[in-house]
Amino acid sequence: MKTIDLRSDTVTLPPPEMRRAIAEAELGDDVFGGDPTVNRLEAMAAKLMGKEASVLTTSGTQSNLTAMLSHCQRGDEVIVGDEAHILHFEGGGAFALGGLGLRTVPNDEQGRLDLTEVRRAVRGRDVHFPPTGLICVENTHNRCGGSVLSAADLAATRALADECSLPVHLDGARIFNAAVALGVPASQLAQYADSVSFSLCKGLACPIGSVLCGSHEFIRRARRYRKMLGGGMRQAGIIAAAGVYAIENMIDRLAEDHENARALAEGLSAIPGITLAPPPQSNLVFFTTQGWDLGKLMLRLGGQGILCLDEGGRIRMVTHYGIEREDVEQAAAAVRSLAAAGA
Repeated sequence: MKTIDLRSDTVTLPPPEMRRAIAEAELGDDVFGGDPTVNRLEAMAAKLMGKEASVLTTSGTQSNLTAMLSHCQRGDEVIVGDEAHILHFEGGGAFALGGLGLRTVPNDEQGRLDLTEVRRAVRGRDVHFPPTGLICVENTHNRCGGSVLSAADLAATRALADECSLPVHLDGARIFNAAVALGVPASQLAQYADSVSFSLCKGLACPIGSVLCGSHEFIRRARRYRKMLGGGMRQAGIIAAAGVYAIENMIDRLAEDHENARALAEGLSAIPGITLAPPPQSNLVFFTTQGWDLGKLMLRLGGQGILCLDEGGRIRMVTHYGIEREDVEQAAAAVRSLAAAGA
């Protein structure tokens, strides 16, 4: 029985050509700046994002924490959305390792920050208050259903940040999904942030890694904090080679994942008792059920080789490299069959 793993796009396996690139990568010591494959990846990433420089990290969590440490001083507050990945899924690193507070403002259903609340959350210059050091945004927005923030959305946040003399960090783990959905270069979205991170190990199908981009001075600071966090890697070209291949070959194909997500959503929405929450804009599909035990539903789907996640009262299914149209059709048919049988 084939397993159809829809839990996350982090479960992707590298294609054979990517594995070959890893095996044949030219290597050196990256901490000494001597790995040519890492240097190539970092130059490519910076150019894609329209930034001066970049640094390879082990994960999106490390990229985001490195960014916060590089922008802020201990005791500062970082403004994040109340549905932000940084807040919910990154282990509290900002608090525990950075001495930073996360001050939340509401995300709307699209994942945008409520800018009126952002303005209120920015601290005045008063010895009683922790200084505000940074505003963070997320695109695509994970907990808001893989929603896509437009250039206009990001520009509005940038304008407010400039008004308050604050930097902006963009958690762009899936920024290429956003760019493909909007039909624009990723740099058009990244231009409104002082720093931007993106994941290699999600839709781009690499086995490991993330890249953090920004100015030369910002990346100089980031390299120090990456080292402090244990991210100083040696012959890291084996990671970077996968990233180089992904940038050259795996971005445009994200449109296929979006098409499969829409097909999956259409199949699910036709089933009585299922409500999309919300309709997909990229490769993430969330749905709620009426009168079903989600744990039992997941268990029974798993018994048919279809893996998904219960994310706080709703099911999440994610399309990605390795998932084909017939897979999502099979997944929707399995849910339909279980619904007809009373789940």
